[in-house]
Amino acid sequence: MTTGVLLAVPGPGEAALAAAWSGARRDLVVTRRCADLAEVLAAAAAGLGRAVVLGDDLPGADGETVAALREHGVALLVLVPDGTAGEAAQRRWAQRGAQHVARASEGPEALARRVLTAVAAVGGDGDGGVRTGAPEVVPEAAAVPAWSGGPTGAPVGARGRSVAVWGPVGSAGRTTLAVNLAAELAAAGSRSLLVDLDVRGASAAQLLGVLDDAPGLLAAVRAATAGRLDAAALTALAPEVLPGAALLSGSADPWRRAEVRPAALRRVLDVAAVCADWVVLDLPAGLEEDEGRDTALLQVLEAVDVLLVVGAADPVGLQRWVRTWQRLGDLCPSTPAVPVVGRVRAAAAGSDPERAVRRTLRRFAGAEDVVLLPEDDAADRAALAGRSLVEAAPRSPLRRAVRTLADRLDAHVGSRAAEEEEPTHGFDPLLTSG
Repeated sequence: MTTGVLLAVPGPGEAALAAAWSGARRDLVVTRRCADLAEVLAAAAAGLGRAVVLGDDLPGADGETVAALREHGVALLVLVPDGTAGEAAQRRWAQRGAQHVARASEGPEALARRVLTAVAAVGGDGDGGVRTGAPEVVPEAAAVPAWSGGPTGAPVGARGRSVAVWGPVGSAGRTTLAVNLAAELAAAGSRSLLVDLDVRGASAAQLLGVLDDAPGLLAAVRAATAGRLDAAALTALAPEVLPGAALLSGSADPWRRAEVRPAALRRVLDVAAVCADWVVLDLPAGLEEDEGRDTALLQVLEAVDVLLVVGAADPVGLQRWVRTWQRLGDLCPSTPAVPVVGRVRAAAAGSDPERAVRRTLRRFAGAEDVVLLPEDDAADRAALAGRSLVEAAPRSPLRRAVRTLADRLDAHVGSRAAEEEEPTHGFDPLLTSG
C-alpha cells in the first residue's frame, strides 16, 4: 500500500528527502511539497496525504497545527535539529501534543520508517500521530507549585481531581460558589486551583479583590500554543490568593473569547491537574451551540470528575434549571452531576423554600439529594471586602453550606474512582477539537 506524504520542511533538506524517497521507496509517495502552513492544512483537509513531515522551524506551526492534523486523521512527524536546540524543540513539540519527533539528520530510510510508524498509529487508535492522552512531560519536583496549605503527599506528576461549576443563565451565584468552593478545599488541606473559564465575562478576580489587567488564563493559553507551558510556568501565572488556593484569572472582555482555543486549553487543564489536588472550573452560563462557540465548554463538561449544575431558587431560575438538567444525558452522559440551587429564600419560593425547591426538582426533573445554598448577606459583604467567606464570614449559613458541599465532593469522587476499571487520563482526550 502506498502512503501519500505532505512535506513542509524549510531549507534544502526537503528536496533531498523527496528525491531520496522518490528513487528508493515504493511505499511512500510525496504528494505535495507545501510552501507554508496554510497549504499544509488545506492539503491535509482535502485528504491529499496520510502523513505530514513538518520542519520544526515552519512559521506558524504550533499546538493548533497538531490538533488540526489530528482532527483530519493525518499522521505527523516533526523534524528537529541536532544538539541542545533539538532537545529543546522536542520538549516543545511534546507539550504541543506531537508524539512522533525525529532528528532531521537521520537518513531517508530511518525517516521513512518513522513516517510509516506514525501512520500505523493513526490506523490503530485514530490519534492522528499525536497522543490520545496528554504528552507525559512530567514536571520536575522543583516545578510543582509551593502554594502554602501543604501538598497532600501525592507523588510528582499525580493528577488532581476536577469540579466544574455550571448552569443555566441567571444570577444563581455560580462564581460565588466556585470561589468559595476553592477556598473550602484549601482550608481542608488540599491545594486548589481556581480557573476562571467564564469567557463571556470573568469575575472571580474581582470577587477576591485581585487587580488583574493581564488575565492569567490567556497568557497560559498562549504559552500552551507555543509549547512553553509546564507546571512552573502555570504556577507563575496563577498567584496564590488564599493559603493553599491559587487563581488562574480569566478575561472580563467577551470579545477575547476566541483566544481560548480548545487545543491549547487542553494543555492548560492537563498541567493544572498536575499542579493542584483540586481544579475548580468556573464556566460560563448556558450554551451557544448553534454558533459553535462552546465546543470547549461541552468537552469540559464531559471531562471533569464532578459537575455542579447550579440554578436560582425562583420560578424562572428553577424552570431553566429543570430544562438544563434534562439535557445532561445528551451533553455529558458519563459525568457525575450534583444538583445545586442557590439563593434559596422565602420571598421567591414560599414560606418553606427548601421543601418547595426539593419538591419541584423531584417532580419535574427527578433530582434527589439537591444541595441548597441559602440567600445570605454575607456573600455581599465578602464581595465588597474582596475576600472569601472563609475569611469574611466563617460562621455564616452560606459558608457552612459550601463547606458541606466540599466534603461531599471528596466522597463523591472517591466512590466514582472505586467504580472505574481504569484510571482517568485527564482532559486531553476530550479537549482536542481545533
